[in-house]
Amino acid sequence: MNGRNQPLAISLIRLARPADWIKNIFVLAPVPFALADKAAGASFDATSFLLGLTGFCLINSAVYVFNDLRDAVGDRLHPEKKHRPIAARDVSPAVASVTAAILLTAGLVLCWIGGGSGVLALVSVYVGANIAYSSGAKNVALLDVFLLASGFVIRVLLGCMLLGVGPSPWLLLCTSSLALFLGFTKRRADLLSGLDLQHRPSLRGYNEAFLDQAMTITAGVSLVAYALYSILSGVLLEGREMMSMPWVAYGILNYLRLAATTGAGGSPVRIAYTSHSSQLCAIGWLVTVNWSLGNWSFAW
Repeated sequence: MNGRNQPLAISLIRLARPADWIKNIFVLAPVPFALADKAAGASFDATSFLLGLTGFCLINSAVYVFNDLRDAVGDRLHPEKKHRPIAARDVSPAVASVTAAILLTAGLVLCWIGGGSGVLALVSVYVGANIAYSSGAKNVALLDVFLLASGFVIRVLLGCMLLGVGPSPWLLLCTSSLALFLGFTKRRADLLSGLDLQHRPSLRGYNEAFLDQAMTITAGVSLVAYALYSILSGVLLEGREMMSMPWVAYGILNYLRLAATTGAGGSPVRIAYTSHSSQLCAIGWLVTVNWSLGNWSFAW
């Protein structure tokens, strides 16, 4: 038991943040397109893909633990993060360090088994970027958002690598711009919440006007990039190339609306779990993409 009489196992699960693994849906993004492109030579081995994805989830958790270890003092000043297990002293730094080492080792092993040395190298870059972020880069305006965005690009690259295909440049542009959009909305929410600069020093380099422009630009680039990806991919059936576009447009613009009118965006994970409109967009996108790829047949 810990100081608050909560079982240590529960605190360790909270420390690993399994709810945040939903971000790894970006790993799955290339799958339907790659499998539909016969010329790409994609190979979907469910076991290998699952091993690689599971390993990456464990690595995510190891990174979260490392970040919480570094930020424990500052997190105690945050209205929500003060309840995280290390900040709340539910898990000691020693136990957290051992947990991070176990998660990281297990994750790297699973990634190597699932995808070989290439996948191992890619996830090592992810770990390095996050160590740099947690070790001080997060205090530098713009660099903090770019490092956050790199994690989502790496997720897409991981999905492509586990399938044995090269990534489309339009897919990478769409992913990177969307990830930057999410990063800027997060910083805008931090700014509007009055977050202490001691906890988030990079906020000194932002203001609301800049973040509003950055959000608008990256949202626009995301929409254009996705449209071009759909048109130029060569795998969508003729006449159906743009059928999934309305779902993408609504999802991004609705997220932008929420960020601008309510200050939402501080936690994309929370929005993913609580926003019914976002969930509906995700389902609509999945249905229309598979139909556009010819995976499902029904009358039009």
